[in-house]
Amino acid sequence: MRPSSGAAESRASRSCPRPAWTAVPLPLQEVAATASRRAEPRAWLRAVSWLVDSARLHPRACATTVAVARDLAARMDYTEGTVLFDLAGTARRCAVSTATVKRHVRVLRELGALAWVRHGSRRNLRLPGRSYAGTATVYAATVPARYDASRGHRLSGTGYGARVVGVTEGGRREAVRAVRRTGNPASRAGRSTVRAPQSPGLCPRVRKAEMDGGSNDTSRRRARRRTRSSTPAGDTERMRRSPWQVARDVTVARQVRPLVGWTQREGLRRLAYALRPLIDQGLDSHDIAAELHAWYLDWCPASPAAYITAQLRQRAVRGVPAAGHREVPNAEFRAAVARAAGGHTAEAGPGGVCEPLTIEGLSRAEVVDLRSAGAADPGLVRTAVDLLGEDEARRLYTHRLVRQALGTTRFAGSGSAYSRRSSVDFPAPLGPRGTARPWP
Repeated sequence: MRPSSGAAESRASRSCPRPAWTAVPLPLQEVAATASRRAEPRAWLRAVSWLVDSARLHPRACATTVAVARDLAARMDYTEGTVLFDLAGTARRCAVSTATVKRHVRVLRELGALAWVRHGSRRNLRLPGRSYAGTATVYAATVPARYDASRGHRLSGTGYGARVVGVTEGGRREAVRAVRRTGNPASRAGRSTVRAPQSPGLCPRVRKAEMDGGSNDTSRRRARRRTRSSTPAGDTERMRRSPWQVARDVTVARQVRPLVGWTQREGLRRLAYALRPLIDQGLDSHDIAAELHAWYLDWCPASPAAYITAQLRQRAVRGVPAAGHREVPNAEFRAAVARAAGGHTAEAGPGGVCEPLTIEGLSRAEVVDLRSAGAADPGLVRTAVDLLGEDEARRLYTHRLVRQALGTTRFAGSGSAYSRRSSVDFPAPLGPRGTARPWP
């Protein structure tokens, strides 16, 4: 038998498939059954680009697949990584047909980069004001294990709940090689021949003051003048702070930073400056930590001080006070509790035993008003837990509001008797007289 030539061998080697890859079967394309881990939009786009451009595992993956993935990532929830499908809108924005969008979404699912959170249906939900409204399909961004293995990621856990906890030595070497190949594009882009050269000396170029005679007492007049400094929240002007006030702010910031995880990367002086509005309201370090925890951040801002300043400015514009300065309970809540008890508070019954408070006498409008007030003031929800019991409070305020209120109390003091629950089911809405009715 004649041996094959080198050209034939090279053609045969190029036609040989890459390491064995099989598409993710349909039953494993659900969030509850997938082997891929959850991801945020930016990390997910990097994984999709690697799967399509570098790995080339799926024969039908192409640039359109990446375009569809970019459209999904632009509308994706930043923390959960979930997105509504929006078939018609995705096709319009990507300038392709709906059949093409369906095909490339299926490619992403078979690559392990998408998983179903909820299957859509055409059943009419009969929403008020709309003749027809179907159930939308919800996808979750996932990263397959093949991508983590190529990058040398070390994972903790399995399935959708796995997370990256470190990098192997091989992954670290690959990351260093990638940086050396690409260099630093930011530094190259910053160079420009149009800009003036840097100062040759250590001191910057400062224009000299022109003296036309007389004495220059600018510094003396400035020292006598009472200057004002801008506040972090940007709502009211304050006089310049004395050194002991600044030292007190830094002390409070030093106590707050270990209590709030996402502020630990910020410097003490910048953090103290951002916390000035809360310090001026008379809040101590534990109250400030409880206020920051009440924002429910599960991600770390790149600049915590700037984020705190922006949030306080928005709250000042909306007129939302700090959590530690609300009167709990207020008159409206006490009146609602009295109405819930049948027009009176917990009084002794015929047997000499106090009758428990209930919410059966509340109308639907009163329930809506109480839930709106509880969303703005967690103290109302905590008071309802004390007066009505946790089960009745969850019926009245929903599991989410009670969980958030109890979580805020838990952060505010270590000796709190409240505890958080892991249930995410919401109670059925109340009927006209407090009776439960099924969800639509």
